[in-house]
Amino acid sequence: MGSEITKTEFSAEDFRQFQQNLRKETRLLMEWFAADAFEKHEVMCGIELEGWLVDSDCTPAARNDEFLARVNDPLVVAELSKYNFELNVPPHPLNRQLPEFLRTQLQTLLESCSRHAREMGCQTIFTGILPTLQDRMLTLESMSSMQRFHALNREILKSRSLHPLKIHIEGASERLEVVHRDVMAEAATTSLQIHFQVPLSKAAAFYNVAHVLSAPMAALSANSPFLFGRELWDETRIPLFEQAVNTPSFVDPAGRPVSRVTFGHDYVRESLREVFLENLDGFPVLLPVLFDHDYAMMHHLRLHNGTIWRWNRPLIGFGDDGRPHLRIEHRVPAAGPSIPDMVANILFFYGAILHLQPEVPQAELTFEEARANFYAAARSGLDAQVRWTSGDSMPVETLILQHLIPGAILALAAAGFRSSDLRYYLVDILAQRVASRRNGAWWQKAFIKKHGPDFRALTQAYLENQRRDTPVHEWSL
Repeated sequence: MGSEITKTEFSAEDFRQFQQNLRKETRLLMEWFAADAFEKHEVMCGIELEGWLVDSDCTPAARNDEFLARVNDPLVVAELSKYNFELNVPPHPLNRQLPEFLRTQLQTLLESCSRHAREMGCQTIFTGILPTLQDRMLTLESMSSMQRFHALNREILKSRSLHPLKIHIEGASERLEVVHRDVMAEAATTSLQIHFQVPLSKAAAFYNVAHVLSAPMAALSANSPFLFGRELWDETRIPLFEQAVNTPSFVDPAGRPVSRVTFGHDYVRESLREVFLENLDGFPVLLPVLFDHDYAMMHHLRLHNGTIWRWNRPLIGFGDDGRPHLRIEHRVPAAGPSIPDMVANILFFYGAILHLQPEVPQAELTFEEARANFYAAARSGLDAQVRWTSGDSMPVETLILQHLIPGAILALAAAGFRSSDLRYYLVDILAQRVASRRNGAWWQKAFIKKHGPDFRALTQAYLENQRRDTPVHEWSL
């Protein structure tokens, strides 16, 4: 979904031809799975990070066209709204240089973006939902100028027979109900997306483990407690995204409608091929943009997959040599709060997934339990209770501190990571954050509890702390 499209009005013939091309590419992809035609070399890592432009009052600034022109970097691209942009860190092997590479790359990109934003009289900030955002700001006038976003909006509404999108989120003490006649509510959600390129032989197991890890990842990275001035879930971004582009596609075995933003309905049994077959048969085409290129480039299949926003999404990519590879995109963590926090989150995910993959924990944790864990963690953050493979219920804090962080450290140490990096990111930052229960959501709620509902002051204090490059559990109030 990162590329621009040249056509925004589609005919019935466009949909028919696209479906035909999608079916041909899916058939070819099935041959690749059967022949194991994918890259088998070292595991590669990559990330995407979504950010906000704000003005001197910390309110959203709809100026990403000017901002992107100033930055002029292919690693910095547009997002759905004019308030947002996305940073892309190039892929890097899973080795001892990864922590420093991630930190250096993020610092370099953020410093460049901040400098150009300042020249415009703006600031950049990275958080799951911007606290100063108001519902009235999310209109089609604030949609980015790229045609693909406007076409996607029209087609999603058509798929709903032009019925409006209803946002209903219940917090512990507050609730929110709003109605949108476009998809712009989705622009309120900004995330850190973690990519993991893996060989076919391990792809299915890693994909399943990514679902199992979604609950602890949501809890430790929760950073979106407020939406339009209401305190809702610790990671309100999760239900907001699901409802903002809610287009039911098919019904799962439990009788639930499966939307295009989904945790899914089951583990894969044998291969990621199952997910791409489900894409073909379960999800109607939204953007029937036709390509003249070789089917082997999978343009139609990748565009279609890009309009299905699983929280853990398999991707087909290509290396410089043109050989295809498989990636898992983990979309659970929120953006922010700081570079050290985000690097710690990323390393924890890689370490925990390496630690759990040989044990195949989904054999002892049903998919329904993994799903329930995920939404409990999104709702309650580090206060959530989850079920684990023992069948016991435990605080998610206990699961992370006693099981997952030690396992992640062992797995990354076995991969050659420096003990100093593991101690700094996974013990001094992550374990301290979890033990104190001071993630981004906690800090934001504590600030409002101390100072009252001044969301501009909250955002300004958040921004000042973020600039100090210190982990969130050490932030002042």
